[in-house]
Amino acid sequence: MQRLLQDVIVLVKDTGDFIREESHKFDHSKIEYKGTNDLVSYVDKEAEMRLVKGLSEILPGSGFIAEEGTSSRRSDSYNWIIDPLDGTTNFAHGLPVYAISVALVKRGELALGVVYELNRDECFHASKGEGAFLNHMPIRVSPVKTLDKSLLATGFPYYDFEKMSSYLSILNEFMQTTHGLRRMGSAAVDLAYTACGRFEGFFEYNLNAWDVAAGALLVQEAGGTVTDFKGGNNFLMGREIVAGNATQQEMLRLIQKHWK
Repeated sequence: MQRLLQDVIVLVKDTGDFIREESHKFDHSKIEYKGTNDLVSYVDKEAEMRLVKGLSEILPGSGFIAEEGTSSRRSDSYNWIIDPLDGTTNFAHGLPVYAISVALVKRGELALGVVYELNRDECFHASKGEGAFLNHMPIRVSPVKTLDKSLLATGFPYYDFEKMSSYLSILNEFMQTTHGLRRMGSAAVDLAYTACGRFEGFFEYNLNAWDVAAGALLVQEAGGTVTDFKGGNNFLMGREIVAGNATQQEMLRLIQKHWK
């Protein structure tokens, strides 16, 4: 798995070089919309094709759950979960917070994860049972133990606003009981930053597996806890996630108080 991980890191960084180059000459006229406020570009699609091709060579016969649908092949054993450009809206507007996220699931269990934040050239990676790393240096979640001394990350929905009232109640309470909330615009980055202690926790709903798979493993391997809003393990496909350090259970209790 470690040798596999190193091959994935090389591929992800090569793909990152392509995205970085395109960012200097990005053609805004080529932005497409998958839905309201749901942007996609030729950069996302080309990056995903490069990742699918490379990962197929690294692990022949593996399947894919990929955001842009460049491969729908599935495997009974190994499946890659890919977001080729998490933070497309940031990328399109020239806001330097976006990342590549690649995870490997082995028979339903997260086995490997890489999040590469291009603008700071920070590569976060983890494999099951082997710890989490930033540019090959070990990382741990923040040692802060209470919510009142925590800085949290979240995201705002860009469609399906039916639960906004409950979500705003959660945001309102967190604003009053923590050092603050940050909305970076990339769940993969939020989770990576939680894993290395920059945030004490992260929560969001309406997410897909490719948004959270790699980052969730980073947090777990860095000593943190990851659940869905019910406190269960359905954060990968359940479209909601609460990840954090020792404050995670306190976060979860507050979210459950308001979440309908």
